Amino acid sequence: MAGNSLNKVPSLPVYLLIIILYISICVLFVYKFTPKATILDNILKTGKIKVITRNNSHCYYIYRDQPMGFEYDLVNAFADYLGVKLEIIIAEQWDEMIPALMDGEGELIAASMTITPKRKKQVAFSNGYMAIQQYIIVHRDNTGIKKAEDLAGKTVRIRKGTSYQERLEALKKDGIDLTIELQDNTPTEELIQQVAEKTIEVTVADKNIALLNRRYYPRAILAGPISESEQLGWALNVNGHKLLERVNKFFHTIKKNGKFAEIYNKYYAHIDLFDYVDLRTYHQRLVTRLPLYSSIIQKAAKKHDLDWRLIASQIYQESHFDPEAISYAEAHGLMQLSKSTAESLGVEDIFDPEQNINAGVQHLRNLYDFFNQADGLDRLFIALAAYNVGQGHILDSRNLARKMDLDPNKWSSMEKTLPLLRYQKYYKNAKYGYCRGKEPINYVKQIMIYYDILKRRSLVFNTDFYLHNTIPLSQE
Repeated sequence: MAGNSLNKVPSLPVYLLIIILYISICVLFVYKFTPKATILDNILKTGKIKVITRNNSHCYYIYRDQPMGFEYDLVNAFADYLGVKLEIIIAEQWDEMIPALMDGEGELIAASMTITPKRKKQVAFSNGYMAIQQYIIVHRDNTGIKKAEDLAGKTVRIRKGTSYQERLEALKKDGIDLTIELQDNTPTEELIQQVAEKTIEVTVADKNIALLNRRYYPRAILAGPISESEQLGWALNVNGHKLLERVNKFFHTIKKNGKFAEIYNKYYAHIDLFDYVDLRTYHQRLVTRLPLYSSIIQKAAKKHDLDWRLIASQIYQESHFDPEAISYAEAHGLMQLSKSTAESLGVEDIFDPEQNINAGVQHLRNLYDFFNQADGLDRLFIALAAYNVGQGHILDSRNLARKMDLDPNKWSSMEKTLPLLRYQKYYKNAKYGYCRGKEPINYVKQIMIYYDILKRRSLVFNTDFYLHNTIPLSQE
């Protein structure tokens, strides 16, 4: 009996245990070797990418109810590249961004962040998309600080957690006896303003930020560099390999097709151009003269669906807000109308501010409507150039662009062909002849500098108070 019992078939429960064990092993094997969904997979599946950034003039802000900013435009283009929607997440503190990324609150950081060895230990970075360099910022009256060694014995105020802090700490280790005063959440732009107002003696800023803010605060200057050239990059989770590959392909694509240059020029075009006396005078006259005509400008701009700040900037370029101005070419008044243009638009008194402004804005709008094959800023710049040099010369320039296989609806093409109309080789075959083609290019550049300043002031200050001459300018 005992021997027979050894030959008994195992009971059913034992088979079940074996089957369950086998299935479990299979499930574990499949789970282990099945590819897990990546960060990029999740973005494509949800149809949305969450981007962490900062609310400031070079990352992200709202202007005329529209989101803007250099970083915003880049990530918006990236979202389009992926075919997903963009969700912006604003970090209240600079040093909140990397922890938020690591906690999964967003898929990438786009905030003009410098790629540094310290940060690379925490996050992965895209390829650099813009070269920058750290500069000392001082008041223009301060001639004693020109290089890193001159910071010895000085207190430098910067925001905590920035690459500026890393660099200044490295200078201290190298033997420069400076004091670093850290601010919890004061934007670099505000520190530059404090330098301009002599509230503080010195701060540090990346060159692109410093040059841009020099327009707004002309008394704050770049004294000298304290770092070698560095790169800005987007920060990603270290596990986001596929997303990182796609980001790098995106930057390669937009730098090749011109989209990056288009976005860059929207915010940083001509930041090297700087005339202290001119900008100082402009800031003063925004207070002393603009309020005299602001209500007329706003009404005329609204009537023709144009930004009043653009019109104000154009008027300053034309006449410096002088209603009695007369040019060498016999252009008159605030918007420098020719007599023929004024008559065609029904102007009875060319020096009357209201009549002059209304006619000038109408003339600009007519030009804008005429060049309707161009888009966006290209169309605006072409219309402004036509206002300056005449519609006929712009038509000649466009014809020349076609002959040179350039797009006649791109301002970049006009920048190439307009100057050529100074030379007989080109203007002898042009319908409207010789043209001082560099003037409209400089005209557009200068208006856009004034426009950028006025937009910035409107963001910082309450517009109603500003237009009623209550903004103190004594320290700007």
